Amino acid sequence: MMLTNLTAIGSVDGRYGNKTVPLRAYFSEFALIKYRVHVEIEYFIALCELPLPQLQSFDRNLFAALRQIVSNFSVSDAEKIKEIEKTTNHDVKAVEYFIKEMFDKLGLQYYKEFIHFGLTSQDINNTATPLMLKEGLANVIFPALQEVIDKLKSQAFEWRDIPMLAKTHGQPASPTRLGKEMQVFTVRLENQMKLLDQVPFSAKFGGATGNLNAHHVAYPGFDWNSFANNFVATYLKLERSYPTTQIEHYDNLAACFDGLKRINTILLDFSKDIWQYVSMNYFKQKIKAGEVGSSAMPHKVNPIDFENAEGNLGIANALLEHLAAKLPISRLQRDLTDSTVLRVIGVPLAHMLISLESLAKGLGKLELNKAAIDEDLEDNWAVVAEAIQTILRREAYPNPYEALKDLTRTNEKITESSIKNFIEKLDISNDLKEELKKISPFNYTGIL
Repeated sequence: MMLTNLTAIGSVDGRYGNKTVPLRAYFSEFALIKYRVHVEIEYFIALCELPLPQLQSFDRNLFAALRQIVSNFSVSDAEKIKEIEKTTNHDVKAVEYFIKEMFDKLGLQYYKEFIHFGLTSQDINNTATPLMLKEGLANVIFPALQEVIDKLKSQAFEWRDIPMLAKTHGQPASPTRLGKEMQVFTVRLENQMKLLDQVPFSAKFGGATGNLNAHHVAYPGFDWNSFANNFVATYLKLERSYPTTQIEHYDNLAACFDGLKRINTILLDFSKDIWQYVSMNYFKQKIKAGEVGSSAMPHKVNPIDFENAEGNLGIANALLEHLAAKLPISRLQRDLTDSTVLRVIGVPLAHMLISLESLAKGLGKLELNKAAIDEDLEDNWAVVAEAIQTILRREAYPNPYEALKDLTRTNEKITESSIKNFIEKLDISNDLKEELKKISPFNYTGIL
């Protein structure tokens, strides 16, 4: 059976394949192979610029041609490497042999044994992977997240003066403003983005067991530790982990995944709140011609974008949780469990991208139903009791809390009229009565 969107096992490559296409450049098998080639080429160039004695004669003008192996890397090239892997049964060694073939074509046979010189496969994998993640987040995930934040900011500003009944424990509470409630989520998201930005993208680069043994024994006169630090920082724009075993210890990668989880949790919280506001009729949703809300009930316009986001955010977090918990654990100097697990880091990010696109779409469909919000405020005059009893406390009125408690906990509905009648019966000055009567659910919204 041919692999298509209809035959793919996973939804991120199937039903939602058109939404996750941008991530293929960073998290597909093709992408991993290309990033490995990139690291190998940059490493060879760094050895030339050191230079190693045997590489002093290498023509620096050929660096551009070497880098074109990466910039021109094609699916056909990746297929050649996979074909080589059938013989080597080792993915990184297949990359090395491919590059050696490219050196042959460029007439650089004399230098090709310095490809992958002194390295182990994890020096390539543990540099390629954080580089893929860094660029995938920067170029795909973060722009999609920023689009959602920008939409939230715009709506927070647009609705900044809209009074709204708050609901604590699901019960009517002191009024708030709709714009401020949207702003809560923008601030939370931006704070988590700042924290995430502090987590370095770390790379292991140190030979078979992290001590650059092969480099040191071959060229004991070089400061290989400084070389490794400079290579990772200057050529790859990553931060080198040191000391390490054969593999990266993944602590910073786990911190990155934990940071993404917190962002997703905030978005999940937001999705649930908007779903609730829609069910309360605070928002209506723009109807697109031809769309069907329910297969049985023609009147329905379901909040499917927020439901879709909620579901995919949950899947993303489940996978991110496993990645963050599993990757920092490896038996002794290494076991192979990280290798297979690292291959799925694109999957939670794909579910995250699907969620972000759903949220952006859903936010664009929201229409404020101010009449429903105002009606809810009008039906809940009891919420001004807090304001009245606080001012009475200010004036040293005896037992104001208890007086308002007795009023608001009767079985009778509290209305504007009953509140004002209560105020009128208070043994206070007329000026104070007028001050209290000006308070309503529509203006008791706190600091603007």
